[in-house]
Amino acid sequence: MFFKRKIVLYLPLINNRDRESHKLIFMPVKLRLQRHGKKGKPFYWIVAADTRAKRDGRFLEKLGTYNPNLNPAKIELNIDSAVKWLENGAQPTDTTRTILSNEGVLLKKHLAGGVKKGALTEEEAEKKFQEWLTEKKAKTDAKKSNLQKEKDAQEAKALAAEKAANEARIAAALPKAEETAEATEETAEATEETAEVAEENTEETAEETEETSEATEETSEATEETSEAAEETEETSEEE
Repeated sequence: MFFKRKIVLYLPLINNRDRESHKLIFMPVKLRLQRHGKKGKPFYWIVAADTRAKRDGRFLEKLGTYNPNLNPAKIELNIDSAVKWLENGAQPTDTTRTILSNEGVLLKKHLAGGVKKGALTEEEAEKKFQEWLTEKKAKTDAKKSNLQKEKDAQEAKALAAEKAANEARIAAALPKAEETAEATEETAEATEETAEVAEENTEETAEETEETSEATEETSEATEETSEAAEETEETSEEE
């Protein structure tokens, strides 16, 4: 039969006679994630909590944080406290176990077990753990560098595509601009021709007006001469 491991907490209690007594409490503990953050952008606390408590309810101790919104994900963890809870029998969830493994908690617990058995000294265990941390940091830095290179390459590619699209748009708009310029020139030429025609019509009208004026003057002179001749005829008639 499978039995869940339970952690024993030794808590002081106060009885009715104000005498301090003690009671052993068996509490099954899990290391799990507690959700925080905004909708669509979760942010988790890594906590040690009673298995009977709600997922986002009360907890016994906060061990660290986990932010999956970054690439790579950002993890801050109290390794010593996590090792202590594991040694006391706390059981991590699958996701928490993966996080603890990536952060070296399981390795440090394994090394601590070796120290207790006498297979390693504390100095040797700490040296191995620091070497593992150095190697892990080098891998993380290499991953960040590769991600940054990929990001820069994608940005350069997007910029080149945008430049090509702009050039294609300009090339497509150039014939239209030339057609518009030609139409403008034709319109200007037509306007000049219309102006010339209007000017010629104006000159012709002016000439016709001058001719009409001259004819009117000649008619006036003829009328005056006729009037003078009539006056002379009247004078001749009176003398007779």
